[in-house]
Amino acid sequence: MALKEIFHKPVDRNIEGVIKADDDASLWLELDEYVITNEVEKRLEAFLDAYNNYAGANGVWISGFFGSGKSHLLKMLALLLENWEVEDITARGIFLEKIKENEILRSDLKKAVAIPSESILFNIDQKADVISKQEMDALLAVFIKVFDEHCGYYGKLPFVAQFERDLDQDGLLQDFISEVEARTGKDWPWIRRREKRMAKAIDEAYSQVVGEQIQGIIDKYRNDYRLSIEDFAEQVNAYILRKGDDFRLNFFVDEVGQYIAGNTKLMTNLQTVAESLATKCKDRSWVIVTAQEDMSSVIGETGHQQGNDFSKIQARFKNRMKLTSQNVAEVIQKRLLLKNEKGVEQLSELYHAQVNNFRTLFGFGDGSATYKNYRDKDHFIHSYPFVPYQFDLFQSAIQNLSLHNAFEGKHSSVGERSMLGVFQQVAIKIADHEIGQLATFDLMFEGIRTALKSQIQSAVLQAENNLDDAFAIQLLKELFLVKYVREFKATVRNLCVLMTDSFDQDLPRLHERVEEALNLLEQQTYIQRTGVIYEYLTDEEKDVEEEIKNTEVETADVAGELEKIIFDRILKNRKIRYDENGQDYPFSRKLDDRLYGREQELAIHVISPFHEQVGSVDILRMQSMGREELLVIMPAEERLIRDLGMYKKTEKYIRQNISTTQQDAIRRILSDKGVRNQERYADIQQSVKTLLGQARLIVAGADVDVGGEAPQSRITKGFYELIERTYPNLSMLRGIEYKEIDLSRYLEGSGLDLGDNLSEQEQEVLAFIQSNQRGGVRTTLKSTLEKFERKPYGWYYAAILCTVAML
Repeated sequence: MALKEIFHKPVDRNIEGVIKADDDASLWLELDEYVITNEVEKRLEAFLDAYNNYAGANGVWISGFFGSGKSHLLKMLALLLENWEVEDITARGIFLEKIKENEILRSDLKKAVAIPSESILFNIDQKADVISKQEMDALLAVFIKVFDEHCGYYGKLPFVAQFERDLDQDGLLQDFISEVEARTGKDWPWIRRREKRMAKAIDEAYSQVVGEQIQGIIDKYRNDYRLSIEDFAEQVNAYILRKGDDFRLNFFVDEVGQYIAGNTKLMTNLQTVAESLATKCKDRSWVIVTAQEDMSSVIGETGHQQGNDFSKIQARFKNRMKLTSQNVAEVIQKRLLLKNEKGVEQLSELYHAQVNNFRTLFGFGDGSATYKNYRDKDHFIHSYPFVPYQFDLFQSAIQNLSLHNAFEGKHSSVGERSMLGVFQQVAIKIADHEIGQLATFDLMFEGIRTALKSQIQSAVLQAENNLDDAFAIQLLKELFLVKYVREFKATVRNLCVLMTDSFDQDLPRLHERVEEALNLLEQQTYIQRTGVIYEYLTDEEKDVEEEIKNTEVETADVAGELEKIIFDRILKNRKIRYDENGQDYPFSRKLDDRLYGREQELAIHVISPFHEQVGSVDILRMQSMGREELLVIMPAEERLIRDLGMYKKTEKYIRQNISTTQQDAIRRILSDKGVRNQERYADIQQSVKTLLGQARLIVAGADVDVGGEAPQSRITKGFYELIERTYPNLSMLRGIEYKEIDLSRYLEGSGLDLGDNLSEQEQEVLAFIQSNQRGGVRTTLKSTLEKFERKPYGWYYAAILCTVAML
């Protein structure tokens, strides 16, 4: 059975993905298919209660992420409050049918719709096409424009609209229009668009209807016209009063949040317009707006004054209608993914067969955020063929891409990115697949690619032209989508979840394919890897990454960094205490046959993955014979070699370029590279620690068998073995702990005759002294220390002093 056969309605039917505020076409279909989710129902209850019981705040702020249904809800409210009638069906009737179970909401809705009103619905960015945001009263100008148009006047030229309004109030507008049209043979809308060219005819017609000779009337209006919020509010109030008691004129403004974002003057404009309408019109003029997310995210970082302006907006727009990702998912499930009877039956069987595999197939790990899985059978049937994580992850993806200016257009909420539209496109793409197959996350990319700036998706376009590996291109698209989703960790494991296309997926094989594809993409510099996390590269990032790869670094610098990690950050101590006698034994630090620091009698010699013989244990064993060293052979690990080299190259490149670059974009990339490089360094340290925990330990050609994986404790135990093999005469001390504080006690003793029974250690020291005497050499304390601190003794300072004192 194909997927397209399980849906209640054809998935390829025409669904308007984004509701445009000025689009009157297919209104009945929009009203009919509008989904009142549980979330929307709650928001409607709060709004209608405020609308019916005015408490001073005439502003409503509808917020939510991209594609969450803000614009659709705004349009539905505009149609509902005006009780728009379409084909003898009212918006009120359609909405009441959708909320049969909620008597309180039904009652509030009936009361609100009974209030006579008109709705002015517009997208502020579209209506501001000829108005610069930098103008002093840019936002007010848009409000005046749409109000003038609603009144039938010429909104594009406000002074012409004022000319028309004055004539209308004097009852002369229709006479004037008839006169000027008779004189010119043109209709008035054509004439007013060319008011400069038609100035003479306008003057003549105006003079005729007012009864006095007037010249340059339009120029006079042009020169005298001034924007005034107070005048605008009075004009709105006058319009309302002419319409009769209880009448309301409401403004529904789409995408106002992004229009005012970051502009204090526009922010103040919005607050003042809403406040003036409330002052002049009371509850008879409401301002309902939409914006991305919360109000605070629109304003961003605020200074003291900007914060004050923002608090005023909040006071005016107390009525909040916030839509979340849950609302988006519910709309998509009910409007697009609703199943028929046959589909429910088939999916019920599939659910029971696969329910125990959901956690394995769709569980994210490696420190990634936890995303939703299927909750129960109903949730599975409602969501399939999509996986619940895809709703939240895709929404987060487009939100973060927009924050990073990835989309075309002046503002970031453009039509092609409606989540409903994207999910429909994916459903159509896989409509012929069999039940049991799933939508992979990369398919979401196709739904937004036409809205993306070409430079940010250039790596995908280039890969499609140059790579024969379709699977690798799918992965690249997924990495593009999650590039700026910081809570998602793009590891091999998590990317496998995104690439799971059926319930009978061969997971080990999928893991292999993902790794192979990632290696290919990394080699071709489409992506970069930091530890176990992969990241898509934009054009500029790709250029920087190529330059980093081509940066030359000295082998000694790389080796020196590894030496610091091993001996300063993991082993740390320059001496190791031998538990048998409490003595600290210094050691030489050696890495890949190179000595670092001072040479000591004992040595810890680490063979890293950089060593040419790292895989030849027998050769290394032979070379260590006769040396007083603990040989620590790390496992071969290509990734460590690449990562450490990349770390040093990145460090050098940033150091050389961060202070000289003049481009903000490059400086940002370098700064980000620096952060990523520190993360890479942390991963390198952990990798070295792991490899040391797995290292092979050899002393005098023999393996040292130590348990555990903690590198410091393993190497310490191996070093004990080195001490015992290098200093066989250490046992002469019999484990007694000697301290310098005991010297006086030994010196104050009664002394010993040479015939007395001497301990083994005393006999050794005495034999040394006597040997020197026979050779005519004077024995000094210095020469005694030099003799017994070295092999085969390895005695410590206090033990040697106390032994001499005993003699």
